[in-house]
Amino acid sequence: MLSFLKPKTAGWVGVDIGSASVKLVALTKHGQSYQIEGYAIVSLPPTAVVDGNVETPDEVSDAIERGLKICGVSLSHAVTAVPASAVITKRLEISNAFVGMELEEQVQVEADQFIPYPLDEVALDFEVQGPVDKAPELNEILLVACRRDDTESREEAINGSGLKCEVIDIDTYAIERTLPLLEQGEPGGQLVGIVDIGAATLTLNVFRSNKIIYNREQAFGGNDLTNMIHQHKGVAVAEVERLLHTGELDEDTMNTLVLPFRQTVVQQVSRALQFYYSSGSQGQLGKLYLAGGTAGLDGLATMVADEVGVGTQIANPFLNMQVASKINTARLQKDAPSLLKACGLAQRSFDI
Repeated sequence: MLSFLKPKTAGWVGVDIGSASVKLVALTKHGQSYQIEGYAIVSLPPTAVVDGNVETPDEVSDAIERGLKICGVSLSHAVTAVPASAVITKRLEISNAFVGMELEEQVQVEADQFIPYPLDEVALDFEVQGPVDKAPELNEILLVACRRDDTESREEAINGSGLKCEVIDIDTYAIERTLPLLEQGEPGGQLVGIVDIGAATLTLNVFRSNKIIYNREQAFGGNDLTNMIHQHKGVAVAEVERLLHTGELDEDTMNTLVLPFRQTVVQQVSRALQFYYSSGSQGQLGKLYLAGGTAGLDGLATMVADEVGVGTQIANPFLNMQVASKINTARLQKDAPSLLKACGLAQRSFDI
């Protein structure tokens, strides 16, 4: 059957709450094909999200509400994520005789042995993965836990915007979900890295067969450049971010601050890969994608490729998607690297 005859399914809004901005993506699905219906990137006050923690949910709610107006979609449900660094994951092996409430109780007993917080302060979830290969009487259980404060503050921020928070995911799983969109038509089997260069952190994720095998964060991000320009030029931070995004900075600032910073980004990406290779890594990367707001610095992908010896591209999960007519496609292409996580979160709604 032709895909355009299949009904269009509306998903939830993917809401990526970062340290400098919130990113929203709304997708619909036509058969196996996605269409982006709307998106928004809205700046946050510098104290709203600190070290990955939502400190002022009201300010985040206001930003999400503004983002929804920019998106121009009438969706009412959302999915967001907590940082992987805030999450404990563990694989358990539990007798398949336990089901239902008995299984939940047994998982809690097991969890209490390795989670370093009181269980009443922790949000727990688990999924039965299937029988253990060499012991079919046991089920493999994937357990995920994080501090309840981390989930409740995000839920409060989203619900305060008028949306209803339906799912809280893990950010690495959201990025993992986008990889088939980036790798369409590419041969499988190679190791693929995604470097997410955000406002405050640089994160390297490495994938094999679309599954994450390595994750590491380091403290470095685009805020360093923004603050340098702010101090050097005496321009408000919000205006600096606008000038960076539109490419309207004067030549002197470009030469004295932006170009040297671009070289620093290259060095930080190289450093992240050195940590990966020295960690008993599972092989040489075949391709590298750059994501996050800082990925848009002109010529950065070429410089990284030359430095690390790996083919490097700017991540754009929307490259082969249908795009709603109201969206400015040139602007979407420029914003795409910042929207990778929000896109993966929006995809999550179709897995329910």
